[in-house]
Amino acid sequence: MAPFFTPHHGTARRRTLAALPAVVLSGALALSACSDPGAAASGGSTAAAGGATTAGRNGVVYNTSPDQQRIRAEKDAALAAKVPALIGKDGKLTVTTTAGSIPLSFHATDDKTPIGSELDIAQLVADKLGLELDVQVTSWENWPLKTQSGDFEAVFSNVGINKDRVKLFDFASYRAAYMGFEAKKSASYNIRDADDISGLKVSVGSGTNQEKILLAWNKELEAKGKEPASLQYYSSDADTILALSSGRTDLNIAPYPSTAYRENTRDDLKIVGKVNAGWPSETLVAATTLKGNGLAPVITEALNSVIKDGSYGKVLDRWGLSEEALQESKTVTEANFASTQTGATPSGAAK
Repeated sequence: MAPFFTPHHGTARRRTLAALPAVVLSGALALSACSDPGAAASGGSTAAAGGATTAGRNGVVYNTSPDQQRIRAEKDAALAAKVPALIGKDGKLTVTTTAGSIPLSFHATDDKTPIGSELDIAQLVADKLGLELDVQVTSWENWPLKTQSGDFEAVFSNVGINKDRVKLFDFASYRAAYMGFEAKKSASYNIRDADDISGLKVSVGSGTNQEKILLAWNKELEAKGKEPASLQYYSSDADTILALSSGRTDLNIAPYPSTAYRENTRDDLKIVGKVNAGWPSETLVAATTLKGNGLAPVITEALNSVIKDGSYGKVLDRWGLSEEALQESKTVTEANFASTQTGATPSGAAK
């Protein structure tokens, strides 16, 4: 059986893509969603440098060692009692992630321990539910089938909610979903809409939601008689950032947390624009569970509990993601999806 979702950068970077035409099937675009965290190169990764921490200009000291000393939460017995029996019987919450890039989900300096903000939030949820967190790393294209088969009970990997995914999965929202445009420090771009990318060379991952946005913007430009952007595809994250820093491309679009990390830990790149990952609508990042198994509502309650007690906010602060915090987690299913497409505003100001 073919993967339910078009692979994002997690697989794209393993292909040899030098440059591909900016054409994808409409079906693939319909299935692309928020974006695999692997969509962005870490650039200043301490794992590559062999260090254990990186001090960002935003005041965040990113701990990339295996010893995370995670922020923890207290068990809520009432919530623990609501965990579906088939899920809680082994005493574990089996979570999958793709370990793609700093600061969302990535490998620590030992090159084997998965860490990052996504797993810190998963830890809080497991704590509240009185379960041991069991983290399994998988590729982006495999999580849908393995979640359907029961190998994974929840996905914490920058997964965005969309109309296709709610047909098979339920969601518990926990973070705003934005894409960032990044450029060289010397650039004067201010990217707000389609007009601002006219004639520029923009790197993007094949089959991702950010590609969907750019293709739609290019259609707008062509309809206006303006020159569309030239979309650039590279075989690895490192190649993508090298092309940007060397001037071979003008812009890169990637999940906002990763662009923010690079802006704060490198001297040569900056963010020049921000767009909701669900453009022209809004979307959110969410814990993803099998449709109808009863786990998503319990995760939602656990998330609201850690939002209320402040541990959720401490996790986002720890990774420099406070502006993507939500004031409330909500359960999103196929039944209520349409009604949740408004009011997805984060507590932090959107740029």
